[in-house]
Amino acid sequence: MVALNFPKYSFRFKNSENKIAVFDELRKKFVVLTPEEWVRQHVVQFLILDKNYPKNHINVEKQLKLGKLTKRYDAVVFKPNGEIKVVVECKAPHIKITQEVFDQVARYNLSLKADYLMLTNGINHYYCKLDYKAEKYEFLRELPAYKIS
Repeated sequence: MVALNFPKYSFRFKNSENKIAVFDELRKKFVVLTPEEWVRQHVVQFLILDKNYPKNHINVEKQLKLGKLTKRYDAVVFKPNGEIKVVVECKAPHIKITQEVFDQVARYNLSLKADYLMLTNGINHYYCKLDYKAEKYEFLRELPAYKIS
């Protein structure tokens, strides 16, 4: 897999049915190592090890209802009260983060109502804070670290 713009993390791999799999410590199972999964696994480690978000507050690859559509989010970080702190959209490293990608995570967030959005292809990372009262968002240099609120 390609080197990503994250600190170096250690991962467990196995070869299964001629496919490489990586151990997902949140799902507690090996998952096929696709380029997008490689980015997601780095994001999970980044959230836990670098931003100090509790592992039990992070959820990956869950279904989301958007009207009549069923979608899947890549990762979310929950607050202790169950509200959503961060929504993360991961793309494979060769996928550019465009307005269309930003619009995708913004649509997901219509029902999730997160405080922050993170978009990444593993090379470029974008973070923004949402202000629902003023109906605007502000791009940030980095995602805030976990703190009990």
